[in-house]
Amino acid sequence: MTEEAIPLDTLARVYRKIRDRVQLLTKEYESQVEELKAQQNEIKIAMKDQMLALGSSSIRTSEGTIILAQKVRYYTDDWDSFKTFVVEHEALDLFEKRIHQTNMVTFLEENPGVVPAGLNSMTEYDVSVRKPTK
Repeated sequence: MTEEAIPLDTLARVYRKIRDRVQLLTKEYESQVEELKAQQNEIKIAMKDQMLALGSSSIRTSEGTIILAQKVRYYTDDWDSFKTFVVEHEALDLFEKRIHQTNMVTFLEENPGVVPAGLNSMTEYDVSVRKPTK
């Protein structure tokens, strides 16, 4: 006994209904999370201000230890100069270790047969469903 395949139009309709419901629930969830994070951020600012005023980096309370940490982030406004600096000082480790996907595709298309050692690729298939057009 063989099972009959569910018609593709039925599968597409159910798929779209589920996708629409997921989008609605996600939007509601994200809205609530955004509100909570905004409240949490106001509290963080109040704690930071008090910690700075007290000159303390750690305060134990009955509700938990509050820790004030300093984070330094680096960025550049002049990428050409920064790349020259990196090459001059042989400091390639200043870059993050990931390949820019679009630029790699472009490079490989413009340089057929030139492939960096150790380069791997993975191809995946994805299915999407669009609304029917009228």
